[in-house]
Amino acid sequence: MTTLITREELATAVEAGTVVLVDALGAAYHAQRHIPGAVPLAPGEAVDLAAGLLPDRQAAIVTYCSNAACPNSGQVADQLTALGYTNVRKYREGIEDWAGAGLPLIEGQPTQ
Repeated sequence: MTTLITREELATAVEAGTVVLVDALGAAYHAQRHIPGAVPLAPGEAVDLAAGLLPDRQAAIVTYCSNAACPNSGQVADQLTALGYTNVRKYREGIEDWAGAGLPLIEGQPTQ
């Protein structure tokens, strides 16, 4: 099971620049709204895209998706761990919790 990270811990790490964020909702949702600095990587893409997006397998990586009910962040975290990434955590509460706390977001145009 992937280790969890709290909103407060994540906000501190994002501000310090000590974490790589992975938006497990995928590119379309990422284009609409994401936590600053996050890269899109949906389940099923990790094997093909992780090495290019996340070259440092020892980096602190945090996956997130929409909320605690969304399985994507756990799936991507498990896939990254299986690929040899050694410091992967999951922000279970997701972007809805982040946004609800009034923390910074990058917002783009909704996809149609």
